[in-house]
Amino acid sequence: MARYEPKTAEPRQQARWAAADAFRTPEGDSGRPKYYVLEMFPYPSGNIHMGHARNYVMGDVVARSKRAQGFDVLHPMGWDAFGMPAENAAMERGVHPGDWTWSNIANMRDQLKLLGLSLDWSREFATCDPAYYGKQQAWFLELYRRGLVHRKDGVVNWDPVDNTVLANEQVIDGRGWRSGAVVEKRKLNQWFLRITDYADDLIDGLKTLEGRWPDKVRLMQENWIGRSKGLQMTWAWAGVAPAGFEDGLEIYTTRPDTLFGASFMGLAPDHPISKQLAEADPRVAAFVAECRKGGASQADIEQAEKIGWDTGLKVVHPFTATEVPVWIANFILSDYGTGAIFACPAHDQRDLDFARKYALPVIPVVRPEGADDDFDVADEAYVGPGAIFHSDFLDGLDIEAAKAEAVRRIEAMGQGQGATIYRLRDWGVSRQRYWGCPIPIIHCAACGPVEVPADQLPVELPHDVTFDVPGNPLDRHPTWKHVACPSCGAAATRETDTLDTFVDSSWYFARFADPTADQPINRAAAARWLPVDQYIGGVEHAVLHLLYARFISRALSDAGLMDVKEPFAGLFTQGMVVHETYFEGQDEIGKPRWVEPADVRVETVDGRRVARRLSTGAEVSIGDIEKMSKSKKNVVAPQDIIDSHGVDAGRLFVLSDSPPERDVQWSAGGVEGASRFVQRVWAEFDAHDPAAPGDAAADAALVRETHKAIKAVTEGVAGFRFNSAIAKLYAFLAVLRQHDGAGGAARGQALNAMARLIAPFTPHLAEEGWTRLGQAGMVLDAPWPEYDPALAADDEVTLPVQIGGKRRGEVVLPRGSDTATVEAAALANPAVQAYLAANSLSVRKVIVVPDRIVNLVAG
Repeated sequence: MARYEPKTAEPRQQARWAAADAFRTPEGDSGRPKYYVLEMFPYPSGNIHMGHARNYVMGDVVARSKRAQGFDVLHPMGWDAFGMPAENAAMERGVHPGDWTWSNIANMRDQLKLLGLSLDWSREFATCDPAYYGKQQAWFLELYRRGLVHRKDGVVNWDPVDNTVLANEQVIDGRGWRSGAVVEKRKLNQWFLRITDYADDLIDGLKTLEGRWPDKVRLMQENWIGRSKGLQMTWAWAGVAPAGFEDGLEIYTTRPDTLFGASFMGLAPDHPISKQLAEADPRVAAFVAECRKGGASQADIEQAEKIGWDTGLKVVHPFTATEVPVWIANFILSDYGTGAIFACPAHDQRDLDFARKYALPVIPVVRPEGADDDFDVADEAYVGPGAIFHSDFLDGLDIEAAKAEAVRRIEAMGQGQGATIYRLRDWGVSRQRYWGCPIPIIHCAACGPVEVPADQLPVELPHDVTFDVPGNPLDRHPTWKHVACPSCGAAATRETDTLDTFVDSSWYFARFADPTADQPINRAAAARWLPVDQYIGGVEHAVLHLLYARFISRALSDAGLMDVKEPFAGLFTQGMVVHETYFEGQDEIGKPRWVEPADVRVETVDGRRVARRLSTGAEVSIGDIEKMSKSKKNVVAPQDIIDSHGVDAGRLFVLSDSPPERDVQWSAGGVEGASRFVQRVWAEFDAHDPAAPGDAAADAALVRETHKAIKAVTEGVAGFRFNSAIAKLYAFLAVLRQHDGAGGAARGQALNAMARLIAPFTPHLAEEGWTRLGQAGMVLDAPWPEYDPALAADDEVTLPVQIGGKRRGEVVLPRGSDTATVEAAALANPAVQAYLAANSLSVRKVIVVPDRIVNLVAG
């Protein structure tokens, strides 16, 4: 019997698909339903690893199964190609960002093709291609004309040594990543998109995504937009008022129920009153300057040590007439509400930290259920439900009733009114960097900002730039930025800021509908393919990328460029592939010297796991299990798997070891188990004899098992339970091997179904098996198998297998299986074997709860 050879089979099948142009998207309307599956397109960093591969293989399973089920499938690939890493490479290695990027794209394209993905490469594009970003400039100007683009001052991270703006991720512990200088917060005039105009629509639209988007992601977006009802009110001054603020200090609060707990008022460091005081007092100016140090992101501000300055000003409490001091505090954001707050430390952690530091009063006014009037807070603010107390006319009310009554009273006093505001801010899209989409605006001293004429698009980046000094090369380019004003002809300058890379990824899915269209979006093609039926990517993009894409879809639809406001009908956020890390000592600054897993062998010696380098024999330290990362050298390249086991084994393992929304731990043992499955399936294909005799009972039993397998795998794929579907395929293989009394016809039917069922997961093996069975054409073009509900009646059960109280695999067995059968199946499960091997564990006891669960006690 011939052994399956993936090194020859996989290239052979990939060549067949390429020769047939098998994955080109059907043009026009075929009358078949459409299905658009898209994985979040990658940044071309240079190499992919099996952590990346899991994302794309999931999408491929969906695309292949939908094609087999009769859909016209759009499954494209492109490159999110602008961004800082290319500029970093230019500075560190002396290469041009474009050259570095295009070289990486070529390398990663070749690597992706090794995975056997059913991608339509004819639609490939990179966002750094002028053919793409020129269309982006065109719709940017359309939004500019519609008032959705504007300029205003915005706070940025400023490196005073490199004299450049830093992205939030370039600020490390309050210092610039390159210079090490303490970062300052500065205001620069920048471009913004008015996403706030769509705040209500973006929140309300989340309701239409229920059931197709993870609840967690919808909640994260809702919280990010942060629609809140509260009170906007004015506090009268006690004594002399700051100039221009004679009417009082205006604040916004979402907690008017806690007004009786007011301890102090807080001003943002760049509030107009703070600036006024700083101009008059050098000590205040020095404090405000200190507040500007550190990152400008909300997270940086909230995590910074709380510092404040007592202004000496006081306001009068509207209900008690007591005087409340006014402080400048570094944790208050100027662009939320009015840039001023009243602080109730007992019920807000930031206020409490500040109050404790400066010995300000802490007055509890919300009492938890069961607490008495002596309730107090220590170091943790109470933010839960309860009844109001210490609050005069609000006493005894719950929080919502107290909010309403406080608002009613303030409105009756003429000191404010109920208001709705949003945490969401307009999207600042200016980036003071070279490697990004140029903003198509020209600045003229006489005319102001002027659009670049349509016939001059795209505004291309100049290639002749250098990175030998910090800052944006476009600012110092001798010729590129100097142009004539399109309006009056006078000397003018180009905008040298480039667009945030989130702009590039906010509409790429629409361009894939027709990447060669003269307009930014082919409206007819977009109507055919949008929305994306299944979008797949990491949960780290749950807020910004997805929110921006939803906004731009609405803005472009309102501008008449497309007709879909929700771009992604279905969203799946997959888990990561994680791997144990290894290191050999530390470098001169105390960082671990990471060692690649391929150079490590782990053994158990005297009950202790010991890792040694294969190259030197030296013992190395075992680190944490972390997501695959080039910086920690715990990556596994696709080529390594192809060389050792074949890509189908790698595809199978990353999908079989855990539910797709959870992390999967990479292990050599797990891939070896998947490889054994590939070999055993091939052995069944290779040994098939269509003329073999059989008895009627065995034939009937195998037919029933075949229909059960079709049902289980179909439901598993449809429900994104790929690991369950694969578990059923393992079980089905076992059935095939056990039913050796079935005749050639019944086995042929079962193997025919097997080839089509494994095709989304192990497409190369499926094609080889299809050919070996004597079937015409490619299994790629074969319809998905159908099952007879009567024959597929469920007399099986899926049992989770737990180790140490956590689910590590599952087995599918006939209902009522005896303990010995269940135990044997659990111990033979590849995911279980992989986990035990990766952690050097041996099974000490097996506990079977019939038809429910299997618990393995291991040590």
